Amino acid sequence: MPTTRPRHMITETPEVEKWLDQAAQLWPDDRNSRGKLLLHLLEEGHRAVNNQYEAALARRRAAIERTSGGYDDIFPEGYLEELRKDWPE
Repeated sequence: MPTTRPRHMITETPEVEKWLDQAAQLWPDDRNSRGKLLLHLLEEGHRAVNNQYEAALARRRAAIERTSGGYDDIFPEGYLEELRKDWPE
C-alpha cells in the first residue's frame, strides 16, 4: 500500500517467531496476520515502556519534593541579588 510514512522491516528470527506464536494465542482473531500481531506486541510494549516512564517520573518528582527547600540555609540572605549585580543587563 502506498504511503509517505516510514516503513520498518522485521526479520522473523526464531525468537520473533516464538513471540508472534505466543501473541497468536492471546489474539486468536489475528492469528493469521503476523502484521496485526506485531502491532499488538508494539502496543503492549509501548504500554510497558510508558508504565516504566511514568514510574521513573513519579520517583523523580518525589525526590524533588523530598529535597525541596532542604538547602535554604546554604546561601546567605541576599545571595542571588548580590550575584546578579555582576551580570550584564
